[in-house]
Amino acid sequence: MKKKFYLLLTLTSRFRNMRCVAMSYILLNGKDLAARMKKAMSKEVEKLASDGIVPGLAVVIVGNDPASRIYVNNKRKDCEEVGIKSFEYALPEETSEEELLGLIDALNQDPSIDGILVQLPLPGHLDEAKVIRRISPEKDVDAFHPFNVGELMIGRPVFAPCTPAGVMELIKDANIDVAGKNCVVVGRSNIVGKPMAMLMLHDNATVTICHSRTRDLKAVCSKADILISAVGKANFITADYVKEGAVVIDVGINRNAEGKVTGDVDFPEVSKKASAITPVPGGVGPMTRAMLLKNTIRACKMHNKRTLS
Repeated sequence: MKKKFYLLLTLTSRFRNMRCVAMSYILLNGKDLAARMKKAMSKEVEKLASDGIVPGLAVVIVGNDPASRIYVNNKRKDCEEVGIKSFEYALPEETSEEELLGLIDALNQDPSIDGILVQLPLPGHLDEAKVIRRISPEKDVDAFHPFNVGELMIGRPVFAPCTPAGVMELIKDANIDVAGKNCVVVGRSNIVGKPMAMLMLHDNATVTICHSRTRDLKAVCSKADILISAVGKANFITADYVKEGAVVIDVGINRNAEGKVTGDVDFPEVSKKASAITPVPGGVGPMTRAMLLKNTIRACKMHNKRTLS
């Protein structure tokens, strides 16, 4: 009887310990941090307004892609929330490249516009690279222009790309020191993967970029102190990709078979091993939008440097 009681007590104790471990991660709540940032940015915009300056963001959308429309609507709401003036240019699907480039030229010259964002993806007949290059680098608040990409590479970014910059803000807000840590970025896109690696490198992390040709991806990921996934595949990163105590950042936005928004990471299982992890939704997404506002305010201050000095 004593042996059975001891065994039951031991199993109960172990079960309690397992539950504690499973629930001991830090939730990197982007929704909460973005709300705090927007509150601070509202005060910045109020101060600018007292000097007669109102930041302006032009958002260009071509066609009727439903996801793009949702993103544009959310950006407009964010602007209204902090006091940035939003200008929307909704163009039909058949808009020619010449027409789109002409609009960008006009926005580049418009002093009321501090930032220009062309919502991607564009319809297939339009050259995205050419369109991005046409945006003035000092109004390129997405930081996609080759000039801004180059400045990021050498560690002097005028604007930081919104999603990677949002990830860095989340990490810093949680007091996670990346210096000397092994960071693995899964995905090599120009929008997330590559700039994410650069920002981590500038903060002295040891960075590995993985992609579709990486050999034994699971083994590489399982050595990461910080694992960032931006592949766009639902539940791609499972618990066996993650080492105990790793920081896991999920940049992916996907929909599962039930139509529910989910990330690249199998959150219920991976959270049992992670020391910190982002949820989807409510993790990186809100931070991307917050950083767009931050870049727009910075552009406004640059354009009005003489007035503010």
